[in-house]
Amino acid sequence: MTRLSVNVNKVALLRNSRPLDIPDVVRAAELAIDAGAHGITVHPRPDARHIRPDDVHSLNKLARARGVEFNIEGNPFQAMLELVRAVRPDQCTLVPDDPHAMTSDHGWNLVRDGARL
Repeated sequence: MTRLSVNVNKVALLRNSRPLDIPDVVRAAELAIDAGAHGITVHPRPDARHIRPDDVHSLNKLARARGVEFNIEGNPFQAMLELVRAVRPDQCTLVPDDPHAMTSDHGWNLVRDGARL
């Protein structure tokens, strides 16, 4: 069965673009869950341009309380695994994004990165 996990990164990006600390990322996740989402996904990056470590902890707590999946996605070679070890999400998706890329745009090069993975 297909299950929907809502990525709240863009909500965090909007929040981080102004000094008002709105919109609230946790509230956005609550609304997604209330609307029927089966999970929440985040993609923290080393520069914290959207999801920040404190968001990861807050969203993990929400997901546990509401009984939905929590997925952290990101590049395992850029400190993402520290957050994974700290919160133990239901799912961890390894994404080969460059730290300076606007968004993920390619898959893993297993010839180059297979041994490290």
